[in-house]
Parts: sequence; structure tokens; C-alpha cells
Amino acid sequence: MKEVIALLNKYIKEKDVVVVGCSGGPDSMFLLNMLINYRKNVDISIICCHVNHNVRKESYDEYVFLEKYCKKNKVLFEGMTIEKYSNDNFHNEARSIRYGFFEEIVNKYNANFLCTAHHGDDLMETILMRIVRGSTLGGYSGFSYLVDCGSYKIFRPLIYLSKDEILNYDLAHNIPFVTDSSNSSSKYTRNRYRKEVLPFLKKEDPNVHRKFLKFSNVLQMYDNYFKKQIDSVINKVYKDGVLKISSFMMLDEVFKERIIYSILESLYHDDLILVNDKHVDLIKSIICSNKANTYCYLPQDIKVIKSYGEVIFTKEVDLMDQYDIEINSDFGFVQLPNNKCIEFCSSSSNGNDICRLCSSDVCLPLRVRTRKIGDKIELKGLGGKKKLKDIFIDCKIPLRQRDIWPVVVDSKDRIVWLPGLKKSKFDVPKSKKCDIILWYH
Repeated sequence: MKEVIALLNKYIKEKDVVVVGCSGGPDSMFLLNMLINYRKNVDISIICCHVNHNVRKESYDEYVFLEKYCKKNKVLFEGMTIEKYSNDNFHNEARSIRYGFFEEIVNKYNANFLCTAHHGDDLMETILMRIVRGSTLGGYSGFSYLVDCGSYKIFRPLIYLSKDEILNYDLAHNIPFVTDSSNSSSKYTRNRYRKEVLPFLKKEDPNVHRKFLKFSNVLQMYDNYFKKQIDSVINKVYKDGVLKISSFMMLDEVFKERIIYSILESLYHDDLILVNDKHVDLIKSIICSNKANTYCYLPQDIKVIKSYGEVIFTKEVDLMDQYDIEINSDFGFVQLPNNKCIEFCSSSSNGNDICRLCSSDVCLPLRVRTRKIGDKIELKGLGGKKKLKDIFIDCKIPLRQRDIWPVVVDSKDRIVWLPGLKKSKFDVPKSKKCDIILWYH
């Protein structure tokens, strides 16, 4: 217990605001109780943050129990109930929702710390699971007891304690807690490690969790050193979510592997457990593919796109990236999601960034929208139609830009202009009169 108190003394100071993720179980109730006792000597604010996962009939009673406990001990209580799940992987989705709510409460109170009750046994389980799944050098270390998230820190002060030490303390000091029956189910991977692997290791050495902590610290030390070496290289090949394939392929294999993992760490942070060696191999296959354009998906809607010498790591395009906007001359211009605009003008020059139309040839109003499957344009001077997909390929437009590239159509949805790329049969030569001139810039 001295080590827990020492960690609290080291990091949590007067007037700090501390959010505690609390399930009501023995571990989190131990942590909440420790902070309440710590508050007697150090003036801190405590907010208990609870998520009712709503999968057991006892969940509501546990919510009420914790709310009453907080009221009795003058601790602010913030709770939420998950009404429904959409993902097949319950644990991953529940964790994502839980930490999203924690961060919301942290921001609400401008908290300095988010404290969670992860302890030595949790660290052992995480390390063992990642060894079996495959991970990075940092991933194999499990998790840190202190993670800097910018405006706040995730703090795990129970890292030196075993589950048994926490439970024995709770019972000896009459700290109330609830028991989650699902924690004994062998349905979940972590529970199988907890029930079958950890007892064997503890039989060999009751303090084995401290050996795992030492192992974790050593890996983190070497990983931090290696990160410094990677930092001197990564900016030359990866910037703003884009990996330059030619520069990447010139690196030593160990740097290639580590850069991919560094990218994944920057994308997933504490959710790194969601990715494994299979995902890394998938990214490698994308990079080395003979295809100029291809892509793959990673957990949490991350899309990896290879496009003409680049690999882009981005969130999957959602509905906000699709648009259909009327081009109204009263407003003078239309602002587009690609940071460009289409503007009405009175004079023109040649080039695909200018479109000249006669209102008698098209059906007004004009609209600008994103592409649709099967879109075709009747190109100026060719007397036939061509697929937009083929034009994008011919012009070497990256995949990530095609999804939001503007397509100008009339009210019959006929494509009259592909701004910056191609003109249609409706474009009027400069030598003839027109009453609509559009400029894409």
C-alpha cells in the first residue's frame, strides 16, 4: 500500500481534479476509497465516473449502489447507461464507449487525471495476451501507469498490487463492492488467462506480478530509446497521415516494421490491443502490392489506401464527405469540402478550371455533387461517353480525392463539367456567346 500512496503523493497535488473510472467492483472501489482517504490530507476534487454496460440484470442495482456510496462520501457522481450495442465484439465496443464517456467527463470538469484501477494482475494478462496475439515492443510491455494525453493524464496507481492484495484489503477494511458474474465466464479471452494461466504463474512465485512490472519497464525503456531513433527517420517518409512508398522502401527492414507500428500507435494510443501482427502484414502487403490503387480496413474505421506511390491512413469516408449542393448565382460561389470553390465570373480563359455554358442547353438549376457509381460524361469533341472512374485513373487522381471530387450536373443529373479535369459536350467555345461562366479554384 505504501507504493500506491507514494505514487499518489508524487503526482496528485493540491487543487487537482481527479476523475475515477469506477465499476463498483473490488478494484475500483479500493481505488475510490484510497482517493477519498487521500483527500483528507490533500485538497482535491473527485468525480466518480460509472458506465452501466446494461448486459446483466444486476447492472442497474450496481449503478444505484455506487451513486449512493458517492453521495454518502461527498464525491461527485457521473453515470451513463449503454442502451444498445452495434458491434459483434462486445468488449471492444464497450471499452470504446466507456473511455469516450470518461474523456467527456474529464473535459467537463477540466480534470488533471483520469484514474483507473488497473493493477499488477491486469498488466500480466495484457502482456501475455499481446505475446500470443503479436504486438510492438511497446505493446509487449502492456501498459504504463502514467500516460500523458495532453490536457490530462491517465493514471493507474495500483500497478504494484496484485488482485489478492486488493481484495484482502477491501475485506479487512469493510470497503463495499459488487461482483460481476461475467468475470468468471471462460467465454472471454482475458478471463481464460485470469483463471488458467495466472494461477500457475503465481504458484511459481506469489510476487510474479512484480517481475512482469520489471519486464514491462525494461521494454518501455528500450522502446523509448528506439522511438528516438525512429523519430529521426519517420518524418522523412510519413507526414500528415501519408506514407511515401519510395522513401519507405529504402529503409532497413527493422525501421520499416517499427515505422508501421509507430503509425498504428499514433492512431490507436491505448487501443493498440485492437491491432496485431495480421494487421501489420496486411499493411505491408498493401505497400508492396503491384496495384497502383488498393486499400484495406483496420479496426475502428481506419482505412489504409495505396494511391500512386503513397499510402494514406485515414478514417473511412462517412456521409459528411458526400454532398449535393445547388449552384445558385445569387450567392456567387459554392465552397467545396476539398477547400476549393466554384465561382460565377464574367470573363474566362481556356483550361479545365473554366466552364462556359448556355442556359438553353442545360436544365437549371445546376448542382455540384460527389460521384456516383456508374457516372459517365459526354466529353467535349469526342462524341461519346466515358466513365468518371476511368478519367480519374487516367489523370492519376488519388483515391482519397476521388470520393470528394466535384461533379457539376444539371437538374436531369447530366454531367456538364468535371472541374479541373474534363469538359463536357455542353461546354461552349470561347468564340461563342454564353450566359454562364464557372471558375473552379
